Amino acid sequence: MYDVLARTVPELGRQLHDEGFGVHGMVPFGHSPPVFDLARRRPGRYAAGGSGLVEFGSPLPEVVEALGKGFAGRELLDWGGVALRLTGISVLAPPDFASGRALLRTVTPVVMKGSGRGEDGVRVTRQDWLLPAEPEWAGYFQGNLRRKAETLGINADVSLESVTWIGPKRAFNVGQGLKPGAAVEVELAGDPATLQALWSWGLGQANAAGFGWISA
Repeated sequence: MYDVLARTVPELGRQLHDEGFGVHGMVPFGHSPPVFDLARRRPGRYAAGGSGLVEFGSPLPEVVEALGKGFAGRELLDWGGVALRLTGISVLAPPDFASGRALLRTVTPVVMKGSGRGEDGVRVTRQDWLLPAEPEWAGYFQGNLRRKAETLGINADVSLESVTWIGPKRAFNVGQGLKPGAAVEVELAGDPATLQALWSWGLGQANAAGFGWISA
């Protein structure tokens, strides 16, 4: 994604890569893994082959436009050394969330850091990755939702109402050590525009690395 942005909107691409966006310096985009529905499943191996799809999203219109333009000018995507041939591009609009509530399920793990403090209040680690069932997770997760809204300059009155499903623990190495987490289904309440932005961005941290992608 950074490569596409560098070729289409280089100043914005540099800003997002080097500084992030908004008051919290976050990176407001995310992506799904490539999914091949007709590929043969084999235990312990990623199912790939034939036609598939990969989703990219952002709550920033300028990022979406730049990605669309950049992908339209390509025939291949280099996905970690695997060549994916582009055969078509579609734009998906977010749901309207007119009721002010959203039920969102991720297809990749949500990762979230906690305080890293022990029972005595002293920090013992900076790599305090939380799982959804742990006591600190809900508070840090909701704080992340509000930071995202503040980053975009939109209504930050958004809340986590409930966690309705938790997937198995999974961990991925994205270049800076393993990040553990779990896919979740959550019910959120907030302004419809804020819920749309979160749907387009993803849940939790490290969305630009593919974590917390919401199933469209």
